Amino acid sequence: MSPTLDHARDDVSASSAGGAPFLICFGATLFACAVASLYLDRQVAALLVMFQGGLALPAAFWLERRMGWKRMAADNPLRPLSVQLAMSQIIAFPVVLVVYSLNPGGVPLAMAAIAGGHFLPYAWLQRTRVYVGLAVVVSAGALAVQIMLGAAAFPVVLLLMTASYWVAAPLVYRNAARRRTGGRGQVLLEQDLTPI
Repeated sequence: MSPTLDHARDDVSASSAGGAPFLICFGATLFACAVASLYLDRQVAALLVMFQGGLALPAAFWLERRMGWKRMAADNPLRPLSVQLAMSQIIAFPVVLVVYSLNPGGVPLAMAAIAGGHFLPYAWLQRTRVYVGLAVVVSAGALAVQIMLGAAAFPVVLLLMTASYWVAAPLVYRNAARRRTGGRGQVLLEQDLTPI
């Protein structure tokens, strides 16, 4: 791995808090959906799950900025890849629509499978294996819960996702903080994090 590429990956991590704000906020909206699903019709609950990202995404960007993390360098060669990875779930959304039309109760499983696939490349981009574990736990765990519980799995899959996100959030945050300080315990200057 070239030093320039490692530097660019560190900048991605240092500009996003390792993705922790997104895990925190999406975990919160999934938790709210899990609770709501106990009281709402399954179709309505599934719609909430499908569109909870509309609240979670802006909240995550807000939280990221409130945490005081700097923006990614404009000339970071990984900026386009980072944006594409962030938006990759949208490409899979038609699958969720099909699942909803066939069986709204399967929406959490479909969302978990997409999220698991979405997380895997972040292991490389954010330079942490936490995302590999998160991908496996979310997708395989959701499948196991669905197989074991059948129709009763709806809120449990959402709670599994929430718990997984919230366990991973401090781990990826800590990794990003190390990248932000260069592993030396002192914060790097913003120009130190721009690619060479």
